[in-house]
Amino acid sequence: MDKSSALEYINQMFPTESSLSGVEPLMQKIHSEIRRVDAGILAAVRQQSNSGTKAKEDLAAATHAVEELMYKIREIKTKAEQSETMVQEICRDIKKLDFAKKHVTTTITALHRLTMLVSAVEQLQVMASKRQYKEAAAQLEAVNQLCGHFEAYRDVPKITELREKFKNIKQILKSHVFSDFSSLGTGKESEETNLLQHLSDACLVVDALEASVREELVKNFCHRELTSYQQIFEGAELAKLDKTERRYAWIKRRLRTNEEIWKIFPPAWHVSYLLCIQFCKLTRTQLVEILDNLKEKPDVGTLLLALQRTLEFEEELAEKFGGGTRKKEAGSDIEDTDKGESNGQTVSDIRRKYEKKLVAHHKSGSEDMDRQKDSVATGAGFNFHGIISSCFEPHLTVYVELEEKTLMESLEKLVQEETWDIEEGGQTNILSSSMQVFLIIRRSLKRCSALTKKQTLLNLFKVFQRILRAYAAKLFARLPKGGTGIVAAATGTDGQIRTSDRDEKVICYIVNTAEYCHKTSGELAENVSKIIDPQLAEKVDMSEVQDEFSVVITKALITLVNGLETKFDAEMAAMTRVPWGTLESVGDQSEYVNAINSILSTSIPVLGSLLTPIYFQFFLDKLAASLAPRFYQNIYKCKHIPETGAQQMLLDTQAIKTILLDIPALGRQQSTSASNYSKFVSREMSKAEALLKVILSPVDSVEDTYRALLPEGTPLEFQRILELKGLKKADQQSILDDFNKHGSGIRQPSAALTVVSAAPIATSTPVVSNSASAGAIASREDVLTRAAALGRGAATTGFKRFLALTEAAKDRKDGPFRKLFNA
Repeated sequence: MDKSSALEYINQMFPTESSLSGVEPLMQKIHSEIRRVDAGILAAVRQQSNSGTKAKEDLAAATHAVEELMYKIREIKTKAEQSETMVQEICRDIKKLDFAKKHVTTTITALHRLTMLVSAVEQLQVMASKRQYKEAAAQLEAVNQLCGHFEAYRDVPKITELREKFKNIKQILKSHVFSDFSSLGTGKESEETNLLQHLSDACLVVDALEASVREELVKNFCHRELTSYQQIFEGAELAKLDKTERRYAWIKRRLRTNEEIWKIFPPAWHVSYLLCIQFCKLTRTQLVEILDNLKEKPDVGTLLLALQRTLEFEEELAEKFGGGTRKKEAGSDIEDTDKGESNGQTVSDIRRKYEKKLVAHHKSGSEDMDRQKDSVATGAGFNFHGIISSCFEPHLTVYVELEEKTLMESLEKLVQEETWDIEEGGQTNILSSSMQVFLIIRRSLKRCSALTKKQTLLNLFKVFQRILRAYAAKLFARLPKGGTGIVAAATGTDGQIRTSDRDEKVICYIVNTAEYCHKTSGELAENVSKIIDPQLAEKVDMSEVQDEFSVVITKALITLVNGLETKFDAEMAAMTRVPWGTLESVGDQSEYVNAINSILSTSIPVLGSLLTPIYFQFFLDKLAASLAPRFYQNIYKCKHIPETGAQQMLLDTQAIKTILLDIPALGRQQSTSASNYSKFVSREMSKAEALLKVILSPVDSVEDTYRALLPEGTPLEFQRILELKGLKKADQQSILDDFNKHGSGIRQPSAALTVVSAAPIATSTPVVSNSASAGAIASREDVLTRAAALGRGAATTGFKRFLALTEAAKDRKDGPFRKLFNA
């Protein structure tokens, strides 16, 4: 215990004075406990002293025991070495006897085999001299096995002598066999009944000899068989391209007539197979020589017939010898598609069927590859396809030229017979000539793919590209053209495109046809790339042709827009002839607006029903981008426009804007980009509204209104506005001087403009001072408010009529007339 704990303990034991009487008994108790603890400590010390002595004694005993153990181990090791030495002495003589026995046994076996080898070689020599091939074949096998046992004794003179003798015997057998086989095919086999059996036994001898002997024998046999073929078809009479079929007939006849005789050859030799390979190589050499020596281009019919017969022969060989890997004709899928087209199917059905055929063709190719892996080709698995026919490849340009000529003539005929109209009840809006063009192309592809899939097919594909380009040019040429010449220049119609209702339909048909050709040409390229040699597949590309059809589509749609623009010429001219200065009141929309609405109501529904949504939207964008700015510029062409005339023109502007916004619904097509079209129309037409509001503004504020509503305007346009307002030259000049003094443009934040785009226009006129700019911007809200209120404060008798016409539109939050009443 520390001091504080001791004090606490004493205070706890003796809290009061009366408790001090117990101090003496407590002291006695503590002394007694001290004596007990001392006694325990003493006993523990004494016990620890005794334990240390005993531990030393135990350690000494353990050390002594280990020393005794080590002594015994060394003694055992010594006795083991003595025992091993004794055993080796005992077994030394036994090992010598064992080796002696082994050597004697080996010697006896070798001598026995040597005796057998000597005897076998002598017997084989006798058999060889007597041409006993069947027995000699078995004896050869035995001698070969015996010679194998003496490979380690090649340096022994007797073994060397025997091996040399055996070699000579084999050479004798080889010469006898070759001599006997030279009589095969000479007619002796029919005279000597045992000749075939004798030669069959000789084949056993050849098999027992080296493999090179069999190869040499078969090679000599093939050469002897083809010697007559070479002599026959190298003559002037048969060395012609039109006699190619007779070559194949000769080898077929030879194989058929000698089939029984050639059964003497073991099946593993594949004599017929090797003979056909040599025949193909020789035939190719002769055909190459014939083709190269032609003085003129070969006749296409003769050339194709020879190639067709060659392909058929190669296919027969491939099937006969189990190496057939030729795929199904690539034109089968095209043929099915052609049948579908001739039965009057829709283009979409034809296209879906064509795509399915492409997938099926790909799968069939994979299955053929699997079958090729599973089938074991005869012999070395030689591929007969192309071994002869490939020599025709460099000379097929005449065929490609003929195909191109035929396709071009067919194209011209189809275009001449084209009615440029769609049959009633037809489910498509494309020209029939386009389907016929792809039909004749697919038939041409089928013919060529049946003959070759190499460079000629690629050349024919390039012909297809030229045919499709020519068809695209035909479509392009059919589009209506602008007026040219002296008469057109004199009448002011030079370059203008005038289209009738039928012309508009034809243009839509051309757009749809070009789209069909664009997609189908891509499918055609994909099909050809799957058929053609893989090394040439990357050169198959229709992107340039597709680009030309895209050009046709774009040109057709622009022509459609230009045609409608030409129809608006009379209405735009009528607008400028309206006596705006003499109008007494605001009435209904003008006649030229009704005429524009009539033109669009007539054309748009037809165009919407014929064009696809994407092209119809493109047409609408181009039309809006043309008509809205043209209407804006046409306002400047008008003469004096007083306040009443400006209000009437403002009403007409809103009407035209509404007409343009209703065009998508008029064409019965709603697309996701219709909202973008509406925003574009609203933005462009709002420029015309802003221009009219500037004309309506009072003279003292016209400059500020022009800057606020038309920040992109030029001084020339501002001067024209002053002329439209009917100001005198002197008044115009003072306003123009002030306008030029403060700069022709005002830079304003885009958020401040509600009518036109706020993109600032850089000008070459001096920029106003900072204070002037600040003042102009500060007064912007007042200017806009007054410009918007022009229609409300005009004291004209016809304005009540104007309000009545637009009252229904006031409830619309974003209607075209609402902006006139927004303060």
